[in-house]
Amino acid sequence: MPVSKLLDAVQGCTFDDFLFRPQESIVERRDPAVIDLTSRFSTRLTLRRPIVSANMDTVTRAPMAIVQAEEGGLGIIDRGFRAGDIEPQVREVEKVKRTQHGVVRTPYAVTPETRLDEAVALMQRSRVGTLVVIDDAGRLQGLLTDRDVRFVTALDAPVRSRMTPVASLVVGAGEIPLAEAERLMVARKVKKLPLVDRDGALLGLVTARDLEKHKQQPFATRDAHGRLSVGAAIGATGDYLERATALVAAGVDVLVIDIAHGHSAVMARALEAVRARVGDIDLVAGNVATGDGVRFLVERGANAVKVGIGPGGGCTTRLTTSFGVPQLQALVECRLAAGLEDGVPLIADGGVKRHGAIFEALMFGGDTVMLGSAFAGTEETPGDIVQKAVLLPEGQRTVQVPFKVLRGMASLEAIRDRLDVEDDATVDLEALGAEGTEVSVPARGSVRPLIHDMLKHLCSSISYGGGASLADVRARFWQDPFRYLVRLSAAGGRESYER
Repeated sequence: MPVSKLLDAVQGCTFDDFLFRPQESIVERRDPAVIDLTSRFSTRLTLRRPIVSANMDTVTRAPMAIVQAEEGGLGIIDRGFRAGDIEPQVREVEKVKRTQHGVVRTPYAVTPETRLDEAVALMQRSRVGTLVVIDDAGRLQGLLTDRDVRFVTALDAPVRSRMTPVASLVVGAGEIPLAEAERLMVARKVKKLPLVDRDGALLGLVTARDLEKHKQQPFATRDAHGRLSVGAAIGATGDYLERATALVAAGVDVLVIDIAHGHSAVMARALEAVRARVGDIDLVAGNVATGDGVRFLVERGANAVKVGIGPGGGCTTRLTTSFGVPQLQALVECRLAAGLEDGVPLIADGGVKRHGAIFEALMFGGDTVMLGSAFAGTEETPGDIVQKAVLLPEGQRTVQVPFKVLRGMASLEAIRDRLDVEDDATVDLEALGAEGTEVSVPARGSVRPLIHDMLKHLCSSISYGGGASLADVRARFWQDPFRYLVRLSAAGGRESYER
């Protein structure tokens, strides 16, 4: 069978070793709004866009995760925080979960007796313009908006003096569908709709802003409550169990147990312990690069597996240890081990240096693609912008150029800053054997246009591949891989990829 021979054909190969032979196109528009790009991230989490931002401390915090989810992908909050310092990572997850809602289940609240200055401080701190007013039993008493306190000088007065009382509000009775809530809000010309039970207890809050976001971003990755989805990474030693518990309590949608070598006894213990601690949440494990590694993790309950040992731009594992598998070969081997039909999803992590390689990663075995350096330097990445002097070849002139830092999570700098070292007073950091680098990358604008370009090029690839959707062209490829594959000579590689 062609599939049985594919692994032999890709031994030692990576993305630049192949082209795909163009097929008859059956799509009329290469439009991401029309072509179905749905992919599974894990066994229970499906993305409308197969793009995931890497759990690197110079790539994904709340701003990046918010954009990724709004665009249909997913962001994984990194674990680059000090041992025992769990709250900062939890706050990043909470920021994502509070950005959009269907029904706001836990809106910011005050009591009628709260002082106005305290309410104003809460609005400023939380960046919300409306507070619900409830009594000690949780019954709705009114709403307080930023307009209610505008120009008010007597801020020592109680909230009841400025709020709109419940008798003057439009209120929804019980758990009503969002469509019904929208009809009621349109009919009564209101932007906020509190929901209460028969006893007047607050159930949640529906806002016009959230309803508009749902219409504007139909492909966004949301949970069952309409909130943006987000993942978070934990380790396999130290405070990982406490971290997992706190992240799940904050509403994280998936946990990534992320260590350099996932095919290990350390990972096996961690998977068992995390599952016992947090129960039925999807767990992603990795990284691995072999079929044996995938089977090892799947047998121990992983809901998805990260594939990639050493292909990333910030990783030096292959240089320092001589261990790893070229990423294309790794994906094929891991896909065959996971199963072609409804197998555990694989996340292709690393090795993507051009947009065309995203399509290759998805064809050769990845269900989604995890990207780090592709997003580096954008507005949404963490870190300060620094100015560096750059010598221009033309005229030998020096100019100041803005840069941001990108570093691998196994770099010495990242190790020093995060929880891997439980007591750096007694550990020789220089003796740890770092497997990553830190580099400066030019600062650039928002990540959104980059994502849009990736998706447009992915749709073009689907058109060239003769499929109607991402799933369709993937199925066609695995039915007969050699109908597609063109193995490149050295000259063919230069002609194809050197510009």
